[in-house]
Amino acid sequence: MPARAKSILMWIVVIFLIYAVVTNPDQAADVVRAIWDFIYGAFTGFARFFDNLAS
Repeated sequence: MPARAKSILMWIVVIFLIYAVVTNPDQAADVVRAIWDFIYGAFTGFARFFDNLAS
């Protein structure tokens, strides 16, 4: 992908995210919380898996 197209696409994503937060901050916070919970759960699962391998 050309650098100019990547830059334009990145700006579109940033502008959309700002718009989403400004128009509906509660739902945006819920989405961020859900993403964080998913990432945290994945790392916890990996840690538990490797801990069980070591035991």
